[in-house]
Amino acid sequence: MTTTTEETIAEVEAAAAAVDEVCACCGKAEVDDVKLKKCNGGCDLVKYCSEECQNDHRDQHEGACKKRMAEIRDRDLFEQPYEGYMGDCPICCLPLPLDRRKTTLNDCCSQLICNGCNYANKKRESEAGLEKRCAYCREPVPTTYEEVDKRAMKRIKKNCPVAMREMGRKCYIEGDYETALEYMTKAAKLGDIAAHNYLSLMYHEGRGVEKDNEKAIHHAELAAIAGYPVARHHLGCEEWDNGNFERARKHFIIAANLGYHNSLELIKELYANGHASKEEYADALRAYQAAVEATKSAERKKGEAYYEAMDAARQS
Repeated sequence: MTTTTEETIAEVEAAAAAVDEVCACCGKAEVDDVKLKKCNGGCDLVKYCSEECQNDHRDQHEGACKKRMAEIRDRDLFEQPYEGYMGDCPICCLPLPLDRRKTTLNDCCSQLICNGCNYANKKRESEAGLEKRCAYCREPVPTTYEEVDKRAMKRIKKNCPVAMREMGRKCYIEGDYETALEYMTKAAKLGDIAAHNYLSLMYHEGRGVEKDNEKAIHHAELAAIAGYPVARHHLGCEEWDNGNFERARKHFIIAANLGYHNSLELIKELYANGHASKEEYADALRAYQAAVEATKSAERKKGEAYYEAMDAARQS
């Protein structure tokens, strides 16, 4: 019987709890004048009475520490997120679709809303002859690109991670990779999940920075843990290329459960090649369909039709 990462961690935690509160190096017990501190590696396996003891014990503990941290990382990495990183539309409260073309990001407030709500707001304003305003914060809609950029810089100065990421994305598309890296790095440090995905791509491709696969995977893992299915899919592809089909399957299942179609297709391929069971593919298919269905509504269908007609008119 194979021991799971969760079981291994639970066993270690139980063993650690049973150990007396003593320094792992010198054996000194914690008393009023001695306060033990946990290993600064984050493993929670041992404690030390001083920095000197930790340094003296480093070579002996390093292997166990790294193994424990890898187990904790895998536990966090392969846990199914409750929801995708995009969350719900703040107006209709339905899950936002993964397809960026079906959402609208408002420059004034950096709020992402579904096109259904955006369309409903436009229709209401048109029928009532009202001034065009943001469907979320009600600020007037900018009429020039200069005003859009001015608003973006205003939000960037206020440390808005979404505005920073979008400015980084703009620089990336324009080929200014160094500036894009600067904005994406700041946005990621402020907690923007999509920025971590962009950083992963930049380190993977070597754009604006030297290629570094370790850093690329690090940022992809942070994004995946937070529910970013594209980053999760890329990690699965990386594991696939390395012949780690079990880990690849886990990544694809999590991404498919969030509604990412490309991952579902690769689970199907893994099933065809004998690396996934029929039940795993069937479960992923059902979860994928449920995730996609949850993003649909009558208003969103009208909004999609409206914006598709707008795009067709521009291209004609």
